[in-house]
Amino acid sequence: MIANGYRSGFFSIIGCPNVGKSTLLNTLIGQKIAIVTDRAQTTRNRITGVLTGKGWQMIFLDTPGMTRPKNKLGEYMQKVAENASNDTEAALFLIDATQGVRDRDREILERLPSVRSPKIGVINKSDAASALAMQEIRETLEQTGLFDKVLSISAKTGDGVDMLLETLKSYLVEGPQYFPEDMVTDQAERVIVAEMIREKTLQLLREEVPHGVGVGVDKMELREDGTLMDVWATVYCERESHKGILIGRGGKMLKRIGMEARKDIEWLLGVRVNLQLWIKVKEDWRNRQQMLNELGYRDV
Repeated sequence: MIANGYRSGFFSIIGCPNVGKSTLLNTLIGQKIAIVTDRAQTTRNRITGVLTGKGWQMIFLDTPGMTRPKNKLGEYMQKVAENASNDTEAALFLIDATQGVRDRDREILERLPSVRSPKIGVINKSDAASALAMQEIRETLEQTGLFDKVLSISAKTGDGVDMLLETLKSYLVEGPQYFPEDMVTDQAERVIVAEMIREKTLQLLREEVPHGVGVGVDKMELREDGTLMDVWATVYCERESHKGILIGRGGKMLKRIGMEARKDIEWLLGVRVNLQLWIKVKEDWRNRQQMLNELGYRDV
């Protein structure tokens, strides 16, 4: 039971790909629960982050970048983003201060009137943009009449994030504590582990293998003495040529992906990890609903 006067609320984080939504979520929560790369459309599912304070709880919904879908996976990602934008205490619209208001930002702005929730404009990457650029973006957002407030932050450095949190507290409503105090996400460990592996493929392969990579964790098992977790995972790609790139000469790339991912997984699980990776080719898997379901991208 939660005492009377407890306040809680849901907040969606929306915007174009690669504007810093996942970085902001990690900064708000205070630890890494969403993968971050400089590649567009890194986030595919809605990721829930939970922040609990004295007498209040905020639930943040990090969504895939809003863009024009090119396949079934893209359509799924857009449904996730659009569904998360409604029925929240407020929607945070993130924009990249170093890029300004681009055509694709304007496309989202044109769709925002259909979002029922109150809206807050958040200009991110203030640490890397000029004061003039920041002011121009602020004026553009304010002139739309869509936003209750327009704030400037740097999700990377944390500058302005405390002010953002104070603003969000004013949107909280009397309600229950939805999650335990020590819970920071509702994502299953398997899902986060799979995402950590996918993050390393994006970071290490750069442009060689685009977004045609998916990861499924087949099994996780803690050994009897409790000192080692065995993790078996499969990396799916769409072409035989991509398989060769993922494996690398003499298996070096696959080994590097595994080594880098294992570090994050061990931090997450708090135990040493024995990570076993396999590569499988599934042609055009991003347009195959059964494969999307298997990897957790189910209809929304």
